[in-house]
Amino acid sequence: MHYKSTPYTIFTICNYIFLGFLGIICILPLVHILAVSFSGSAPANANLVTFIPIDFTFDGWEKTLGNDRFLRSLWNGVLRTVLGTFISLFCMILAAYSLSKEDSEFRGRKFYVFFFIFIMLFNGGLIPTYILIQNLGLINTIWALVLPSAINVFNMILLLNFFRTGVPKTLEEAAFIDGAGHFRILFSIYLPISMPAIATIGLFTMVGQWNSWFDGLIYLNDAAKYPLSTFLQTVIVQQDLSQMNVNPEEMKNLSERTSKSAQIFIGALPILIVYPFLQKYFVKGIVLGSVKE
Repeated sequence: MHYKSTPYTIFTICNYIFLGFLGIICILPLVHILAVSFSGSAPANANLVTFIPIDFTFDGWEKTLGNDRFLRSLWNGVLRTVLGTFISLFCMILAAYSLSKEDSEFRGRKFYVFFFIFIMLFNGGLIPTYILIQNLGLINTIWALVLPSAINVFNMILLLNFFRTGVPKTLEEAAFIDGAGHFRILFSIYLPISMPAIATIGLFTMVGQWNSWFDGLIYLNDAAKYPLSTFLQTVIVQQDLSQMNVNPEEMKNLSERTSKSAQIFIGALPILIVYPFLQKYFVKGIVLGSVKE
Protein backbone atom coordinates (compact mmCIF):
# COMPACT_ATOMS: atom_id res chain seq x y z
CA MET A 1 0.00 0.00 0.00
CA HIS A 2 1.24 3.46 -0.87
CA TYR A 3 1.37 6.10 1.81
CA LYS A 4 -0.62 9.22 0.96
CA SER A 5 0.34 12.43 2.72
CA THR A 6 -2.21 14.92 4.01
CA PRO A 7 -1.49 17.50 1.25
CA TYR A 8 -1.90 14.78 -1.37
CA THR A 9 -5.24 13.73 0.13
CA ILE A 10 -6.45 17.34 0.23
CA PHE A 11 -5.38 17.84 -3.38
CA THR A 12 -7.22 14.68 -4.46
CA ILE A 13 -10.43 15.75 -2.71
CA CYS A 14 -10.27 19.26 -4.19
CA ASN A 15 -9.53 17.79 -7.60
CA TYR A 16 -12.59 15.53 -7.46
CA ILE A 17 -14.78 18.41 -6.27
CA PHE A 18 -13.56 20.72 -9.03
CA LEU A 19 -13.92 18.11 -11.79
CA GLY A 20 -17.34 17.09 -10.49
CA PHE A 21 -18.48 20.72 -10.46
CA LEU A 22 -17.11 21.20 -13.97
CA GLY A 23 -18.92 18.07 -15.17
CA ILE A 24 -22.21 19.28 -13.67
CA ILE A 25 -21.83 22.65 -15.41
CA CYS A 26 -21.38 20.85 -18.73
CA ILE A 27 -24.31 18.46 -18.21
CA LEU A 28 -26.95 20.83 -16.78
CA PRO A 29 -27.57 22.79 -20.02
CA LEU A 30 -28.22 19.52 -21.85
CA VAL A 31 -30.57 18.37 -19.07
CA HIS A 32 -32.40 21.70 -19.29
CA ILE A 33 -32.84 21.34 -23.08
CA LEU A 34 -34.17 17.80 -22.59
CA ALA A 35 -36.61 18.97 -19.89
CA VAL A 36 -37.95 21.78 -22.10
CA SER A 37 -38.42 19.38 -25.01
CA PHE A 38 -40.76 17.25 -22.85
CA SER A 39 -42.63 20.20 -21.31
CA GLY A 40 -45.97 21.71 -22.23
CA SER A 41 -46.40 24.89 -24.24
CA ALA A 42 -47.38 27.26 -21.40
CA PRO A 43 -44.53 26.52 -18.93
CA ALA A 44 -41.95 26.41 -21.76
CA ASN A 45 -42.99 29.82 -23.09
CA ALA A 46 -43.07 31.25 -19.56
CA ASN A 47 -39.49 30.03 -18.85
CA LEU A 48 -40.72 28.01 -15.88
CA VAL A 49 -38.87 24.81 -16.82
CA THR A 50 -35.51 24.19 -15.17
CA PHE A 51 -34.31 20.57 -15.05
CA ILE A 52 -37.60 18.69 -14.66
CA PRO A 53 -40.33 18.69 -17.35
CA ILE A 54 -43.59 20.50 -16.50
CA ASP A 55 -46.85 19.27 -18.06
CA PHE A 56 -44.98 16.29 -19.52
CA THR A 57 -45.75 15.72 -23.20
CA PHE A 58 -44.21 14.03 -26.26
CA ASP A 59 -45.66 16.58 -28.72
CA GLY A 60 -42.32 18.25 -29.43
CA TRP A 61 -40.61 14.94 -30.19
CA GLU A 62 -43.56 13.66 -32.23
CA LYS A 63 -43.60 16.75 -34.45
CA THR A 64 -39.82 16.67 -34.85
CA LEU A 65 -39.49 12.96 -35.62
CA GLY A 66 -42.59 13.12 -37.82
CA ASN A 67 -41.13 15.93 -39.94
CA ASP A 68 -39.83 14.63 -43.26
CA ARG A 69 -37.50 17.62 -43.71
CA PHE A 70 -35.91 17.10 -40.32
CA LEU A 71 -35.40 13.37 -40.93
CA ARG A 72 -33.96 14.07 -44.37
CA SER A 73 -31.50 16.59 -42.93
CA LEU A 74 -30.61 14.09 -40.18
CA TRP A 75 -29.76 11.49 -42.82
CA ASN A 76 -27.77 14.07 -44.79
CA GLY A 77 -25.84 14.95 -41.63
CA VAL A 78 -25.04 11.31 -40.89
CA LEU A 79 -23.96 10.68 -44.50
CA ARG A 80 -21.80 13.81 -44.53
CA THR A 81 -20.17 12.86 -41.19
CA VAL A 82 -19.42 9.24 -42.13
CA LEU A 83 -18.18 10.07 -45.63
CA GLY A 84 -16.22 13.13 -44.51
CA THR A 85 -14.57 11.33 -41.59
CA PHE A 86 -13.55 8.36 -43.75
CA ILE A 87 -12.10 10.54 -46.51
CA SER A 88 -10.37 12.83 -44.04
CA LEU A 89 -8.75 9.99 -42.07
CA PHE A 90 -7.68 8.24 -45.27
CA CYS A 91 -5.99 11.36 -46.65
CA MET A 92 -4.39 12.36 -43.34
CA ILE A 93 -3.01 8.86 -42.70
CA LEU A 94 -1.39 8.72 -46.15
CA ALA A 95 0.04 12.22 -45.79
CA ALA A 96 1.28 11.64 -42.23
CA TYR A 97 2.95 8.34 -43.16
CA SER A 98 4.78 9.89 -46.10
CA LEU A 99 5.93 12.95 -44.15
CA SER A 100 7.05 10.83 -41.20
CA LYS A 101 9.98 9.53 -43.26
CA GLU A 102 13.46 11.01 -43.11
CA ASP A 103 14.67 13.42 -45.78
CA SER A 104 16.96 10.72 -47.16
CA GLU A 105 13.95 8.43 -47.72
CA PHE A 106 11.56 11.07 -49.07
CA ARG A 107 13.21 13.69 -51.23
CA GLY A 108 11.27 16.94 -51.18
CA ARG A 109 9.84 16.27 -47.74
CA LYS A 110 10.77 19.70 -46.41
CA PHE A 111 8.91 21.38 -49.26
CA TYR A 112 5.72 19.47 -48.53
CA VAL A 113 6.01 20.16 -44.79
CA PHE A 114 6.40 23.87 -45.54
CA PHE A 115 3.44 23.68 -47.95
CA PHE A 116 1.13 22.11 -45.35
CA ILE A 117 2.17 24.55 -42.63
CA PHE A 118 1.65 27.48 -45.01
CA ILE A 119 -1.91 26.46 -45.92
CA MET A 120 -2.64 25.91 -42.23
CA LEU A 121 -1.79 29.55 -41.51
CA PHE A 122 -3.09 31.19 -44.70
CA ASN A 123 -6.02 30.56 -47.05
CA GLY A 124 -7.42 32.12 -50.20
CA GLY A 125 -10.54 33.51 -48.56
CA LEU A 126 -14.23 32.77 -48.87
CA ILE A 127 -14.89 34.19 -52.35
CA PRO A 128 -11.93 32.50 -54.14
CA THR A 129 -12.82 29.25 -52.40
CA TYR A 130 -16.44 29.52 -53.55
CA ILE A 131 -15.31 30.24 -57.13
CA LEU A 132 -13.02 27.20 -57.02
CA ILE A 133 -15.81 24.93 -55.74
CA GLN A 134 -18.11 26.33 -58.43
CA ASN A 135 -15.60 25.78 -61.25
CA LEU A 136 -15.06 22.21 -60.06
CA GLY A 137 -18.80 21.59 -60.41
CA LEU A 138 -19.26 20.70 -56.76
CA ILE A 139 -21.92 23.31 -55.90
CA ASN A 140 -25.09 21.76 -54.46
CA THR A 141 -23.42 18.37 -53.93
CA ILE A 142 -22.21 16.64 -50.81
CA TRP A 143 -18.65 16.69 -52.19
CA ALA A 144 -18.56 20.45 -51.63
CA LEU A 145 -18.87 19.71 -47.90
CA VAL A 146 -16.38 16.85 -47.50
CA LEU A 147 -13.57 17.47 -50.01
CA PRO A 148 -12.45 21.02 -49.03
CA SER A 149 -12.08 19.90 -45.40
CA ALA A 150 -10.51 16.53 -46.23
CA ILE A 151 -7.19 17.35 -44.54
CA ASN A 152 -6.95 19.18 -41.24
CA VAL A 153 -3.26 20.09 -41.13
CA PHE A 154 -3.13 20.34 -37.35
CA ASN A 155 -4.55 16.83 -36.91
CA MET A 156 -2.27 15.53 -39.65
CA ILE A 157 0.78 16.92 -37.83
CA LEU A 158 -0.33 15.21 -34.61
CA LEU A 159 -0.60 11.91 -36.47
CA LEU A 160 2.75 12.53 -38.18
CA ASN A 161 4.49 13.05 -34.84
CA PHE A 162 2.99 9.85 -33.48
CA PHE A 163 4.18 7.90 -36.51
CA ARG A 164 7.69 9.27 -35.97
CA THR A 165 7.84 8.63 -32.21
CA GLY A 166 5.24 6.00 -31.39
CA VAL A 167 6.06 3.34 -33.98
CA PRO A 168 9.39 1.53 -33.45
CA LYS A 169 11.68 1.98 -36.43
CA THR A 170 12.96 -1.58 -36.01
CA LEU A 171 9.53 -2.99 -36.90
CA GLU A 172 9.54 -1.14 -40.20
CA GLU A 173 13.10 -2.21 -40.99
CA ALA A 174 12.26 -5.85 -40.21
CA ALA A 175 9.20 -5.65 -42.48
CA PHE A 176 11.33 -4.24 -45.33
CA ILE A 177 13.80 -7.09 -44.90
CA ASP A 178 10.91 -9.58 -45.18
CA GLY A 179 9.88 -7.99 -48.47
CA ALA A 180 6.94 -5.84 -47.34
CA GLY A 181 6.14 -2.65 -49.23
CA HIS A 182 5.04 0.71 -47.91
CA PHE A 183 1.31 -0.05 -48.12
CA ARG A 184 1.73 -3.40 -46.34
CA ILE A 185 3.79 -1.71 -43.60
CA LEU A 186 1.25 1.10 -43.25
CA PHE A 187 -1.81 -1.13 -42.92
CA SER A 188 -0.20 -4.06 -41.04
CA ILE A 189 2.13 -2.22 -38.64
CA TYR A 190 1.43 1.49 -38.40
CA LEU A 191 -2.37 1.43 -38.23
CA PRO A 192 -2.75 -1.25 -35.50
CA ILE A 193 -0.14 0.45 -33.30
CA SER A 194 -1.61 3.91 -33.94
CA MET A 195 -5.26 3.13 -33.16
CA PRO A 196 -5.41 5.45 -30.09
CA ALA A 197 -4.10 8.37 -32.15
CA ILE A 198 -6.34 7.57 -35.13
CA ALA A 199 -9.42 7.18 -32.91
CA THR A 200 -8.71 10.49 -31.18
CA ILE A 201 -8.25 12.38 -34.44
CA GLY A 202 -11.25 10.54 -35.90
CA LEU A 203 -13.39 11.77 -33.00
CA PHE A 204 -12.26 15.36 -33.54
CA THR A 205 -12.97 15.04 -37.27
CA MET A 206 -16.38 13.47 -36.68
CA VAL A 207 -17.49 16.22 -34.30
CA GLY A 208 -16.22 18.89 -36.69
CA GLN A 209 -18.10 17.40 -39.64
CA TRP A 210 -21.29 16.96 -37.63
CA ASN A 211 -21.29 20.52 -36.24
CA SER A 212 -20.24 22.30 -39.44
CA TRP A 213 -23.14 24.37 -40.82
CA PHE A 214 -21.69 27.36 -42.68
CA ASP A 215 -20.36 25.44 -45.70
CA GLY A 216 -23.77 23.85 -46.22
CA LEU A 217 -25.36 27.27 -46.17
CA ILE A 218 -23.14 28.71 -48.89
CA TYR A 219 -22.47 25.66 -51.10
CA LEU A 220 -25.93 24.06 -51.15
CA ASN A 221 -28.75 25.74 -53.07
CA ASP A 222 -31.37 23.09 -52.32
CA ALA A 223 -32.65 23.09 -48.72
CA ALA A 224 -33.52 19.39 -49.12
CA LYS A 225 -29.77 18.64 -49.20
CA TYR A 226 -28.96 20.52 -46.00
CA PRO A 227 -27.17 18.49 -43.30
CA LEU A 228 -28.75 18.66 -39.86
CA SER A 229 -26.50 21.42 -38.52
CA THR A 230 -27.36 23.73 -41.44
CA PHE A 231 -31.05 22.84 -41.14
CA LEU A 232 -31.06 23.68 -37.43
CA GLN A 233 -29.29 26.96 -38.14
CA THR A 234 -32.01 28.04 -40.56
CA VAL A 235 -34.81 26.99 -38.20
CA ILE A 236 -33.41 28.14 -34.85
CA VAL A 237 -31.08 31.04 -35.61
CA GLN A 238 -32.73 32.49 -38.70
CA GLN A 239 -36.22 31.75 -37.31
CA ASP A 240 -37.26 30.17 -40.62
CA LEU A 241 -40.08 27.98 -39.32
CA SER A 242 -41.25 27.21 -42.86
CA GLN A 243 -38.51 24.54 -42.94
CA MET A 244 -40.36 22.67 -40.20
CA ASN A 245 -43.49 22.30 -42.38
CA VAL A 246 -45.76 22.54 -39.31
CA ASN A 247 -49.43 23.48 -39.57
CA PRO A 248 -50.12 26.88 -37.92
CA GLU A 249 -53.02 25.30 -36.00
CA GLU A 250 -50.63 22.75 -34.55
CA MET A 251 -48.26 25.52 -33.39
CA LYS A 252 -50.99 26.80 -31.07
CA ASN A 253 -50.64 23.64 -28.97
CA LEU A 254 -46.91 23.28 -29.53
CA SER A 255 -44.40 25.67 -28.03
CA GLU A 256 -41.71 26.94 -30.37
CA ARG A 257 -39.17 26.46 -27.57
CA THR A 258 -40.31 22.86 -27.05
CA SER A 259 -39.91 22.03 -30.73
CA LYS A 260 -36.50 23.70 -30.97
CA SER A 261 -35.28 21.97 -27.80
CA ALA A 262 -36.27 18.57 -29.18
CA GLN A 263 -34.39 19.30 -32.40
CA ILE A 264 -31.28 20.47 -30.55
CA PHE A 265 -31.19 17.41 -28.30
CA ILE A 266 -31.74 15.01 -31.19
CA GLY A 267 -28.98 16.82 -33.08
CA ALA A 268 -26.54 16.25 -30.20
CA LEU A 269 -27.65 12.65 -29.57
CA PRO A 270 -25.57 10.84 -32.26
CA ILE A 271 -22.27 12.25 -30.96
CA LEU A 272 -23.32 11.42 -27.38
CA ILE A 273 -23.95 7.84 -28.48
CA VAL A 274 -20.69 7.43 -30.41
CA TYR A 275 -18.40 9.06 -27.83
CA PRO A 276 -18.50 6.26 -25.17
CA PHE A 277 -17.30 3.71 -27.73
CA LEU A 278 -14.26 5.88 -28.59
CA GLN A 279 -13.54 7.05 -25.05
CA LYS A 280 -11.01 4.33 -24.23
CA TYR A 281 -8.99 5.25 -27.31
CA PHE A 282 -9.51 8.94 -26.63
CA VAL A 283 -8.04 8.67 -23.12
CA LYS A 284 -4.99 6.85 -24.50
CA GLY A 285 -4.64 9.39 -27.28
CA ILE A 286 -4.51 12.30 -24.84
CA VAL A 287 -1.34 10.98 -23.15
CA LEU A 288 0.41 9.84 -26.33
CA GLY A 289 4.13 10.32 -25.98
CA SER A 290 3.91 11.57 -22.39
CA VAL A 291 5.22 8.37 -20.77
CA LYS A 292 8.13 6.33 -22.06
CA GLU A 293 9.20 2.99 -20.67
